[in-house]
Formats: sequence, C-alpha cells, structure tokens
Amino acid sequence: MTTHSQAKVQASVLALLPLIVFLAIFLGSGIYHTIIGTEFAFYQVKAPIAALPAIILAILLYRGKINAAIETFLHGASHPNLILMFMVFMLAGAFASVTSAIGSVDSTVQFGLSIIPSEFVLPMLFIISAFIATAMGTSMGTIAACAPIAFGFSQATDIQPIYAIGAVVSGAMFGDNLSMISDTTIAATRSLNVELRDKFRVNIWIALPAAIITILIYILTSHHAQTIEYKNYNLWLILPYVIVFFLAFTRLHVLAVLTIGIVLSGCLGIIENPEFTLLKYNTAIYDGFVGMFEVALLSMFLGGLSAIMQKEGGLEWLIQRIYALTRRFKIGQQRAGEIGISFLVVFSNVFVANNTVAIILSGDMAREVAKEYAVDPKRAAAFMDIFSCVVQGLIPYGAQLLLACSIAKLSPVELIGSIYYCWVLAIFAVLAIVFRFPKLKIT
Repeated sequence: MTTHSQAKVQASVLALLPLIVFLAIFLGSGIYHTIIGTEFAFYQVKAPIAALPAIILAILLYRGKINAAIETFLHGASHPNLILMFMVFMLAGAFASVTSAIGSVDSTVQFGLSIIPSEFVLPMLFIISAFIATAMGTSMGTIAACAPIAFGFSQATDIQPIYAIGAVVSGAMFGDNLSMISDTTIAATRSLNVELRDKFRVNIWIALPAAIITILIYILTSHHAQTIEYKNYNLWLILPYVIVFFLAFTRLHVLAVLTIGIVLSGCLGIIENPEFTLLKYNTAIYDGFVGMFEVALLSMFLGGLSAIMQKEGGLEWLIQRIYALTRRFKIGQQRAGEIGISFLVVFSNVFVANNTVAIILSGDMAREVAKEYAVDPKRAAAFMDIFSCVVQGLIPYGAQLLLACSIAKLSPVELIGSIYYCWVLAIFAVLAIVFRFPKLKIT
C-alpha cells in the first residue's frame, strides 16, 4: 500500500525509541513503587518529567543538526491544536474548581438523593455519579465526591461496599467519557480535529446502551435499603452544569462555553454564599489551572516528541505494522483502521495508567491511521475515548481505582469485577466496530 507519508519519510523503528524510553520510565517507576508498597505508585514520577529524557534522546537521534531537531520539536509543541488543547484544559480545570468551591457538587449529590427512591441505591449511585462526572468532566473529582457517600450507604444497608463503590466508579467513567469538558474528550477531539458535538453523537449511541444495560444489572441485583436522609441543597448551584452542558451543543466556541461557565459559577457563588468572596473566586480559578497544568504541559511535550518521531519515520513504521497485522483478516479497511486505533490507545493506557495521557500519546498515530484507512475522524475520536475509558476503569493501578479503594479500604484487584459499566462498554464498542454502528450522517 502506497501512502503520502511513505513518499515523504522513510519508516524507521528507531524513531520510536524515545517513546519506548518514556513508557519504560513511567511504567518502571510504577512497578517499582508498587512492589515497595507506595500509595498511588504509578503517579510518583510525574509524566512531564518522564518525558524529558525521551525528548533529549529524540533530539540526539535526529538525522540532522541539533538546532533543526529543536526547531522540529518546538513546531510540534506549538501546533495550534495543542495550544487550543492547553487553553481548554486550563479553563476546564478552573470551571471544575470554581463549581466545587461554591458547593455545586454537594448540591448535585443531595438533589439526586432527594429524588431517587432509596430501594434503588446502586442504580442511584450510578446515575448520580454519571451526572456529576458529565457536568464536572472529571472521574477523579466524581469519585472523590461520591465514594464516601457510597461507602456510607453500604454501612447503612446490606449492600457490600464493593458493589456500591463499583457503581460510583462505573458512573464516573460513563460521565467522564461523554462529558463535553472532560480532558479525554478534549484530547480525543483535538487530536482528530473534530467537533465536540459530533464526537458526542457517535459516542452516545455506544455509551448510552451500555449505561442502560448497567442500570438494569444494578436494578436486578439491587438490595432493599432503609430511607436515606438528604441534606438541604441549593438548586441554583446546579445551574452552571446545566448551562455548560447545553451550550456545548451549540456552535459557540468551547473556550467561550467554559468562560461563561466560570463567570456564571463565580457570580452564583458570590450571590448565594456570602463567604465566597472575590478573593476565594480568584483562588479557585488558579487552583483549577494548577490542577490541569501537568496534563497540559505533557500534551505540549508529547506534541513536540510526536513531531520528531513523525519526521523520522516512527509513526509510518507503526502504521505499516498495524496494516500488516490487520490485512491478514478480511474485515474491511475501515474496521481494520478502527481496530488499529483502538489497539493504540489500549496499549498506551495500559502502560501510562492515565487515559488522557494515553490519548495524547497516541493521538498523532491515530490521526495517521484514520487517514490511511479512511476511518471517519468522528468515529476514531469516539473509539479513542471509549477504549481509554474502558482500560482506565479496569486497571488496578489507575488513579480512579486507587482513589476509590483508598476511601473504602478495598483491594483494587477485587473491585475490577464490580465495575460493570466498563465491561459492558467494551462489548458494545467491539460490536460497534464489527457491525459498523452507528451509521450516522454527520455533517
């Protein structure tokens, strides 16, 4: 198969060595700290620091002058898509931080408790977690907010903690996968150059049936529970989530949507909570920036690294290997491409234990594979996000399971089997590839 990229660069496996170094440092550190019993073992070495030796190696291996290699790196790191991604990460972090500071998360949880019958505790935990994660755009923040409540439910009922916590993690991964302001959604759509709403329209047809099946499982296995009291809540504080969710479906730029959300949240906080001053508003915004800085910086580092690998033929070599693997099976060109893209993100996520990092890491390769195999970029973005969600929700050394288990004093390995949504989502995603579903005409 002849490609445009083959005409420009010569495929070289050596060009992938910097990527292997990055994975080795990140994975090696995680394994080492796991062995010695460190909490959050895979997060002891920060990903941007692990990327630095890989960047230096890529520059040294560059077939040309060092100055030219540095220019190539800077060109990749300063790509308009990456700058936009950086800005969106910052604003999404600020929005999540401000809404949390004004009490929107607490109000949302208590609102859910007030309208859902107590006998449906497990479905309730899934739905509340899903809504909060969709609104906040973060599975970690959702688990931190809901896992203590779920653990409390398990203490007040005959529900085992493993099922209650599993429902929270399941809902958090569902919302994180679909949220318009999730860093995984942003990374996937920017990597494939598609609109948020178009990726959502593909994603929803796969994720929603999986969520419905998961809820049915919880209903069928639900336990009777005593009436659970809820605290007073302020319905106005849920408004920022609702506004941002609906604005995301308009043609308004994502930066404008997030800015409106931040301003609206701040105004509501000042009006509804006398203790929330302008100074605290300022601090909340900055805390949100700080919380997203690591992944934003890493996206720029890996963007520059990918530019060098692409110019040196590393991505071309990988695409050729994927083609050689998939051509053996008579499954159609587009199916082969979608399987290849899914494999890329699964492989990356298993090694880096971070779904956003995995998408950023495999983004350039996925874009080239999509072009090579005539895969609709909207489907490619959806499958990247979906499979990163599946893996992240099931790896026992991922931050989501580690956080949930630290709250409920459970073993991450023990919890994996109770995260029903991720298992069901994986099945629906594979079926979507095999049967070319959904068949949407998206302009």
